[in-house]
Amino acid sequence: MYRLASFDVSRQFVTRRGKLIAQITFGALCSVSMIGLRTLFDIWAPLSGPFALIYPTILLATLYGHWIAGLAAFGVTFAWAWFFVLPMPSSFFFSDPTDPPRVVLNAICALIVLIFAEAFRRAAHTTMNEISERADRRLTLLADLEHRTKNNFALVASMLELQKRRIPQRELHAPLDDAVGRVRTFADAYTALALEQSDDPSVEMKPYLDYLLNRVEASSLPPSVRLFREIDIATLSRKEAVAIGLYLNEAVSNACKYAFPNDRSGTIAVFFHVREGAWRFTIEDDGIGDDAVSSPGGGLGSQLLMAFAAQAEATHHAGPVLNGYRTEMRKAHFAELA
Repeated sequence: MYRLASFDVSRQFVTRRGKLIAQITFGALCSVSMIGLRTLFDIWAPLSGPFALIYPTILLATLYGHWIAGLAAFGVTFAWAWFFVLPMPSSFFFSDPTDPPRVVLNAICALIVLIFAEAFRRAAHTTMNEISERADRRLTLLADLEHRTKNNFALVASMLELQKRRIPQRELHAPLDDAVGRVRTFADAYTALALEQSDDPSVEMKPYLDYLLNRVEASSLPPSVRLFREIDIATLSRKEAVAIGLYLNEAVSNACKYAFPNDRSGTIAVFFHVREGAWRFTIEDDGIGDDAVSSPGGGLGSQLLMAFAAQAEATHHAGPVLNGYRTEMRKAHFAELA
């Protein structure tokens, strides 16, 4: 509907002359189409409503070809109906004395349709241009905000790194390293958005998640652990995409940290499935299961996962499974795939 409302036959032409020719040609084509339709109609009901089809023809010509196309359609169709349809046919003379005022009235009505159609076309195009400009401005501001957010996260991570170097106690380095890793995770989520979807208010999830998983695989995954992925093609809002990206990094980091101690080999599987507007995002490993959870239900990692799920307006579930541990969040009703 948006494409139909914004259609303009002369938009692709640059010069004024080219636009004028396109508009007149479009008006003439609308007239020829109306004449062909009227000729077929005359087989069933000849001479009835000689000016009836002129009004929609002028309306369509004006809406999509400007007033010039409407005027061209008006001239061609009105002259044709007067000459060939109105009694007496093949003549501009009238067989009925009431025909002249009827022709004048129809001409005035047709011009009124043309004037209002042109006014509506201009108002519609002006409104759509304003909406498009506002959307472009919002996208620019959103991209700038995401860029600044990413830089702020990187700055915080650098400050934490500097603070760690100033602390002589080695036992305090691990919590700071953990904090740095989480902050860099936040930055990665926004970096992925900037690289994959910088000019779109929605996010294609497959390239976005593939990017994040490739980074995890290259930088965080132990050599003995394999990463498996199964991602459906889907488009979500940026808010949901950021939450899912943060959830992914936190859950995979937890699996790498706790599920495979002592260089234990295994697999981390990531699933993103979509069905009828609902989705389910699952991270599952075949590690040591419930023993991998350092603080069940109350650790910082668990709290972050619940917060990310809440941000996506989804539910969070985590717990041991037959051969390991599963972390999952669901949007809407997705229990039938469990």
